Amino acid sequence: MSGRVALEIFNVKATMEGAGVSLHRGFSAPELPKFDPFLLFDDFSSDNPMDYLPGFPMHPHRGIETVTYILGGEVRHKDTTGTSGSIGAGDVQWMTAGSGILHEEMPVGEKGLKGFQLWVNLPAKDKMMEPRYQEVKSKEIPDVQLTKATKVKLIAGKLHDADAPVSDIMADPVYMDVIVNSSDEFSLPILEGHNGFLYVFEGSVGLSHDTIREGSIALLSRDGSTVDIKVGSSGARFLFAAGKPLEEPIAWHGPIVMNSQEELVTAVTDLRTNNFIK
Repeated sequence: MSGRVALEIFNVKATMEGAGVSLHRGFSAPELPKFDPFLLFDDFSSDNPMDYLPGFPMHPHRGIETVTYILGGEVRHKDTTGTSGSIGAGDVQWMTAGSGILHEEMPVGEKGLKGFQLWVNLPAKDKMMEPRYQEVKSKEIPDVQLTKATKVKLIAGKLHDADAPVSDIMADPVYMDVIVNSSDEFSLPILEGHNGFLYVFEGSVGLSHDTIREGSIALLSRDGSTVDIKVGSSGARFLFAAGKPLEEPIAWHGPIVMNSQEELVTAVTDLRTNNFIK
């Protein structure tokens, strides 16, 4: 099979979320359902503490999974499952909101923050599953030496003989941090029929006849079993995610994603009547 190509290329756009966090959004509701099963991608990296210190105070989620990956700085968190802690450089927080969770994510420190958040949709049959939380420290994430110049940090899925520490994820996703130190050409595997994307946050990446530049997301075509990458002498770093499309109706209101308007009304009513946490 020939390798995937870039179906569309999106530049991240500045926006504001939480209590006033300035970030850059790669895709969200306007791009639905192109990235199915993925719903949203944000890059909240900044060297300016005023951009991130307002944080994300206690707020609800239902029907989705949120994935927070930190490369620099620190984020403290707590939620209604009783979980609390801190994630720092190289750590991952994979939270399955399921039937409903309230949580907060508050960056700390004034030396800068580098990180990303990805939302993954839950299938209709799992929308109301029991909430759970997986926190993975940097030392637990496998480093896969793909070539002499390229290393992959495997956050979710499989690559060659390596298995990621995040497990039992409904959309059967892969999520990789790919670090290319110099000129290289290599291929990443992708399952037939799965949707995928690349987000380049350092340097630029060649994909077929396109160049994906820093601050851009490439939505991959649906056909092909590999993603064939070419990188120049200055190297690059990018995130690669792929997953099985759910192909189900989406009803979205803020941090709640269900399958029908009726389910959204129920969720909002539950929230207002203190019945959100099941």
